Formats: sequence, structure tokens, C-alpha cells
Amino acid sequence: MSSSDIFIGETIGTAILILLGGGVCAAVTLKASKARNAGWLAITFGWGFAVLTAVYTSAPLSGAHLNPAVTLALALKDNGIPWSQVPTYWGGQLLGAMIGAALVWVAYYGQFHAHLTDKEIVGGPGAETTKAKAVEARESGAGPVLGIFSTGPEIRNAVQNVATEVIGTFVLVLAVLTQGLNDSGKGLGTLGALITALVVVSIGLSLGGPTGYAINPARDLGPRIVHALLPLPNKGGSDWSYAWVPVIGPLLGAAVAAGIYNVAFA
Repeated sequence: MSSSDIFIGETIGTAILILLGGGVCAAVTLKASKARNAGWLAITFGWGFAVLTAVYTSAPLSGAHLNPAVTLALALKDNGIPWSQVPTYWGGQLLGAMIGAALVWVAYYGQFHAHLTDKEIVGGPGAETTKAKAVEARESGAGPVLGIFSTGPEIRNAVQNVATEVIGTFVLVLAVLTQGLNDSGKGLGTLGALITALVVVSIGLSLGGPTGYAINPARDLGPRIVHALLPLPNKGGSDWSYAWVPVIGPLLGAAVAAGIYNVAFA
């Protein structure tokens, strides 16, 4: 694979991943959406289908890593990808995540405006305190739609939050290493893509409750940057004090998974 193929494939694939994954979060969150309050099952399966679609689309070009943690693990893996390719993968993933997040904003433009100008959501004179405002107050610096773009903890404890992301990413990456990439190195096989998508659903259902299961640094950081840049009314903060957790946690989890893979499976 050439550097241009890798960069283009990862950009396109990660953009699709975030468009569909962030899209289901917007559908469930925004007040004027037909899928409002569809719940956690909708989110977890939406993200799983997002992974499946993104992998099928980008695998022929780049192998469909779509996640800096996966790329790191494949570089650490015995006879893995060259380290010289890692920056290209990471650059495409971050750019794609930002593009995908911007497309979610475009697709739900009217819903974002309606949600963020509703006094029951953002407060104002005469507005009653709501659950949304209570959550916003508890998560200092996190605006009312930040969860559409990036993750945040239900209980803010740095050690636990990092540990949760390490554990979730470990499961994902070990699954990818043991059955994901085919022997020719051309990307995820058909069955491997489906299994990986179902693993993501499983992680969301079982381990997503504490932090929202970023398990992907680009998935969290790219959209968080977009949230900070977009001209959203009353959007609140981007919670940069937490932003390091969904970056460091997944990278640590990936490194542990690669180490165990090299010892137990290689």
C-alpha cells in the first residue's frame, strides 16, 4: 500500500465511521430528531454498523485500521506494519474523524439549532432546571451536545476512567490482532469485518457505561476539535480537561494487547 492509499483510505473510512457513529448519537440526543431517546441499544448497534460500513469501504485502500490504537498495536506486533507508516495512518484517521463530525453537524443542522436554543436544554430566564442542565453542571466544562461529538465519564475519576478505556480497547485490539487482518496484509476479510463490528457492539453494551467507550483516540479527539470550532449557539465547553483520557487510555490498552499477542499468539 502506498502512503497516498493509506492516507486516503483512512480519511474516508474514519469519516464514514464518525458520520454514522456520531450520527446515531445526534439522532438519539437532539430534541427535534425522530429517534430522540431511542436509548443505549440504538447507540451501541449504530456504532457497530458504523464500524462495519467504514471497514468495508476503506479496507481495499488502507486495511481499515480507522483507529490510532489499532495502528499502534499493528506496529508493535511481531512482523507488523512499518513504523514509518504510523504517522500516515494517524494523520488520515484524525482528519477523517474531523470531517465525519462536521458532516454530522451538516446533516443535523436544524436539529442542533433547535436543541441549543431551547430553554429547557440550555437554560435561561424562566427555564426550569432539567436533567440535561444537571448533567452539564456535573460535568464541568461539557456543553449540552458535546456527547454527540466526543465521550465523557459518568463518574469523573481519572484512574478509573483510564482503566475503563484501557480494558475496552484491549478487548477490541486483541480481537483485531487474532482474527482481523488477513495474511496478505490487504485488510480485513469479510468475516473479520463483521466480527470486529460485533466486538464493538459487545464492548459498548458491556463496558460502555462508565465512559462512553471511546476506544479510539481519533474518534474522540477529532470530533472534540470540531465541537470547539463549530459555530453552535450555546454549545458550552469542549471539556478539554478530560480529553487526554480517551487518547492515552486506548493507546495503553493497544500496547498491552500487542504485548500479550506477541507472547501468546505469535
